[in-house]
Amino acid sequence: MSEEKKTVLNVEDLTVAFNMYQKGAFKKTDLEVIHKLSIDVKEGEIVAVVGSSGSGKSLLAHSILHILPKNAKVGGKIEYCGKELDDKYVKELLGRDIAFIPQSVDYLDPLMHVDKQVIGVYGNKERQREVFDRYHLDERVDTLYPFQLSGGMARRVLISSAVMEEPKLIIADEPTPGLNVEMAMETLNNFRELADKGTAVLMITHDIDLAFEVADRIAVFYAGTVVEIASTLDFIMGRGFLRHPYSAAFVDALPQKKFKPIEGTQPYAGNLPSGCLFADRCPYRDDECAGEIPMRDLRGGKVRCVHAT
Repeated sequence: MSEEKKTVLNVEDLTVAFNMYQKGAFKKTDLEVIHKLSIDVKEGEIVAVVGSSGSGKSLLAHSILHILPKNAKVGGKIEYCGKELDDKYVKELLGRDIAFIPQSVDYLDPLMHVDKQVIGVYGNKERQREVFDRYHLDERVDTLYPFQLSGGMARRVLISSAVMEEPKLIIADEPTPGLNVEMAMETLNNFRELADKGTAVLMITHDIDLAFEVADRIAVFYAGTVVEIASTLDFIMGRGFLRHPYSAAFVDALPQKKFKPIEGTQPYAGNLPSGCLFADRCPYRDDECAGEIPMRDLRGGKVRCVHAT
């Protein structure tokens, strides 16, 4: 029997609310946008996070790294290698043990040459050049400022900064937009190489087909929570191997399925239904769906649905 892999990142019952004025109100209230979200990533594993825009994927990354706005209220538990990942601990780890690839290239310092940004505190010139070469950034790029880069070049600089070391955890928030298919696949293969050496990778992505090539598990987000976590093979095999009706609908909406739609829209955080957040769009809904629905183990995966079998 193979030894069970160590859990690097563990998120349990995460909630995120923003204290803000609602439309037509004169008093601030808490708008909860993440609801009892649980996910984990083990060493040597890539977990791809997928779901429609506004489902909370980037908020998960920002919660882990403690970079939410000041009006955010966070509950639940976030652990790194079994230790609570508080604000002080994140600052100790970020840039070495934890690497972050943000969605926006605006994270690059506009006043600093990109080679110095990638070298940072722990790197060196030789390694920076090696990584830039891998991502087809020639020596003239070293002394450019971010505004002088194309979108694809800026994206490759951000990725380079994350793989300078061999971190224990990479959190990648949409790492491939702006890259052609070949470069996007090379980037994900680089993640796979790091994972095979023990790195845990949490990858938020809209490039589902590319994620199928490298991810071990896929977590499906809907309306601020995880509704299913399953092996990538289950998703490749198709809807009959999945557990949640939204996961099946999500697969049916992929290009190779000719974008088959379902009726309705994802609910707004300020007007959520009781019980299952997908119930209003689900063909299997009944009175049982209005109650508390915890995440549960099923057929080697996890699902938040009372009717899943």
